[in-house]
Amino acid sequence: MSQNTTIRKLAELVNTPVEKLLVQLAEAGMPFDNADQEVTSAQKVKLLGFLRRTHGRAEAAGETEQAPKKITLSRRKVEEITVGGGKNKSTVDVVVRKKVLVRPTEAKAAAPVTDEQAEIQRKLEESRQRNREEQERLAEQDRLLREKIEADKLALEEAKRAAEAAAAQAALDVSTGRGTRNDDDAQGSSRQKPAAAKPSPAKKPTRDDRSTGAQNKKGTSRGDNGMGATPEDDDNAARFAGKMHLSAQDRARRGPAVRGKAKPHRPEQVRTGSGDHGFQRPTAPIIREIQIGDAITVSDLAQKLALKGGDVVKALFKMGVMATVNQSIDHDTAALVTEELGHKAMRATDNDAESDLLAHVEDDNGEAQTPRPPVVTIMGHVDHGKTSLLDYIRRTKVANGEAGGITQHIGAYHVETPKGVISFLDTPGHAAFTSMRARGAKLTDIVVLVVAADDGVMPQTQEAIQHARAAKVPLIVAINKIDKSDANPMNVKNELLTHEVVSEDFGGDTQMVEISAKTGQGIDDLLDAISLQSEVLELKAVATGRAQGIVIESTLDKGRGPVATVLVQRGVLEKGDYLVCGVQYGRVRALFDETGTNVTSAGPSIPVQLLGLSGVPDAGDDFVVVADERLAKDVAQQRDAKRRETRLVAQGGNRMEDIMAQMGEGASQQTLNLVVKADVHGTFQALREALTGLSNNQIRINVIGGGVGGITDSDAQLAATSKAAIIGFNVRADATAKRTIDTHGLDVRYFSIIYDVIDQVKQIASGVLGKEIREEIIGTAAVQQVFRHSKFGSIAGSVVIEGVIRRGKPVRVLRDSTVIFEGDLDSLRRFQENVDEVKQGTECGIGVKGYDQVRPGDQIECFERIEVQRTL
Repeated sequence: MSQNTTIRKLAELVNTPVEKLLVQLAEAGMPFDNADQEVTSAQKVKLLGFLRRTHGRAEAAGETEQAPKKITLSRRKVEEITVGGGKNKSTVDVVVRKKVLVRPTEAKAAAPVTDEQAEIQRKLEESRQRNREEQERLAEQDRLLREKIEADKLALEEAKRAAEAAAAQAALDVSTGRGTRNDDDAQGSSRQKPAAAKPSPAKKPTRDDRSTGAQNKKGTSRGDNGMGATPEDDDNAARFAGKMHLSAQDRARRGPAVRGKAKPHRPEQVRTGSGDHGFQRPTAPIIREIQIGDAITVSDLAQKLALKGGDVVKALFKMGVMATVNQSIDHDTAALVTEELGHKAMRATDNDAESDLLAHVEDDNGEAQTPRPPVVTIMGHVDHGKTSLLDYIRRTKVANGEAGGITQHIGAYHVETPKGVISFLDTPGHAAFTSMRARGAKLTDIVVLVVAADDGVMPQTQEAIQHARAAKVPLIVAINKIDKSDANPMNVKNELLTHEVVSEDFGGDTQMVEISAKTGQGIDDLLDAISLQSEVLELKAVATGRAQGIVIESTLDKGRGPVATVLVQRGVLEKGDYLVCGVQYGRVRALFDETGTNVTSAGPSIPVQLLGLSGVPDAGDDFVVVADERLAKDVAQQRDAKRRETRLVAQGGNRMEDIMAQMGEGASQQTLNLVVKADVHGTFQALREALTGLSNNQIRINVIGGGVGGITDSDAQLAATSKAAIIGFNVRADATAKRTIDTHGLDVRYFSIIYDVIDQVKQIASGVLGKEIREEIIGTAAVQQVFRHSKFGSIAGSVVIEGVIRRGKPVRVLRDSTVIFEGDLDSLRRFQENVDEVKQGTECGIGVKGYDQVRPGDQIECFERIEVQRTL
């Protein structure tokens, strides 16, 4: 295939000045403006012909004076000869280097030109002219030969296309039953003329014969029936053109894998130009459209861009992003680097499983026509009686079983009351369980805010009001503990007014009921208020079809595996259903109500515990029942991959600014690593948020791992590697983990109350922070007069104006409220006697060690250094 080049490069190749080459091109009828223009192959051939034609005329015109004085034939030929024999035999390389010939015209340049020499020159010129004509004739023959070869190729291609068309028509005729007779006639005619295809033994194959087919070397080729060239023969002729040395076996071995089938003709694959290969470099860069999701690793992006990973890393580095080939980057960063590299970025829409799930859910959508029980969430400040109220309604003793008497996870119950079935959600009141209360407010239809009559509105009470308003659910206030002597319900109502919660007694729309969870006073009124509010809301749901709902709480049971407490919001959840729950999936193996009784199904607004998931889901995840396990597994895996990529991007911090900021903080900020394991997911989530919230500019508390369930060996190994402390909340370490803990001497602490966790972590953090040295000023003295002493030098006669001046403590000398010297107190006297300390309002003489420049009016400040434990 011909390749173009510039005039400058051509001049370098032929070792000719650029200006001279431009002149020769212009004389050949091809003027060029500058040396950077391209010269085609045809123009090169035209220039070569021009130079050949003008070579003799230029020499005859006297231009031979500029020719070189001698002709040097650079030849290098290497041959090997063997010297000696036997063990002494060796091989010697013989190299022939150069041979120099001097021009005969220059040797005789000085002699006068005679008539005989002129005749010789004339004959020499005629000989050169004949040589040029012969070269032109040969060039014309070569051109005609090439045109003939091209024509033969085109004819061969036409024959192949015609053969393919005939084969296709024959196949069509055979399929329709019309070609049987013609096929028999063709076979008979081929049997009648078997010798027609054999070449004459006296005819020797020519070059054209070799170029058109290789079957003439040894008789007829395979499949030749005397009918002329078949498509296979034509294909073989094209394949083995110019390879007459191959035997029949070699040709059979190099033939196509499927015998008897001609390869389809593809005009776009016909090789052009000289050479055996048909590769052509792309003349323009290839622009690719890359599908990028929310996150992608650098190696995957490089593979899609058909680049090396190092090239993408370099491009990211130029953009200010530090990333390795195995690191994930977000969509925006990937799109920027893709466009920087000259390609187009498109957001990937690879949500096939999610789309199938959405279509699956929409098929079951129906109208909510069946009344359902209300879902009521009990909220309020810690120790205001939320669980005691629910305990009285359920006639159980739940509060007594709670650690420390406080609720630390969401409890879900449905209760048969005289007013109907009501589902209750009991939320923790501790400040650390903000996310639990927010989740409970979103799940609910009605929020019952419990406020103690003797305590009033507290911080978590205000937070519960905000959660209820954010969820846009109605609020019922239960003023509890009215049986106490210091109860003041009216004070509670007035305090709630400041938070825009107006009682019906004051003309508002909020029902407020005075109750006592201990005696049962007002409980019926509260149930009436709940029933009235649910009637106003007209709560309805779809009572048939596949179930949908939300996870209230989840845990890992050692004997039963992952256990999820779910609230069914629509449809019916039955044993044996396949469901997808967040990033987990599975089949319902068993259902239990809040009392532990095995049930077969659960309808709308009914909380149940289900077994059979592949893992512990997160509290707050939605669950959907699907038709088969495959769809559930695909959706769960796709969600898990997307969550993992998002988490990697969130934890990236791979910008240069972030790295420099972390390096700057690392000089002063300490880090405390923790591994937290809890009994339920909601508690783990609350602990993680509460502990990381203790971080400040002195120490950063980092929860590097944890989850739901007991402390395992992997948790212990992680803590040992990261030098972290382990916190177990209502869980214990197994035997393997205990051995690892003992081997590495890890710090493991068990808790059952969240207050203790926070206090202990504060103590651990204080130990990590260590102690700091503080300076405390203990006294100040004003210099009245300066005396000279032969032993101690300058003695400052001073009066203690504040605190105490002590011997042996460091002092500072201040002049105009500026420190001018810092040293030690050398001597302290009162009335010629050495004393240990001098109190306020007393005169004394002070000698400062190593300083004699004390003046009247200066102040001497006495201080001491003390160690103080750093705390959060």
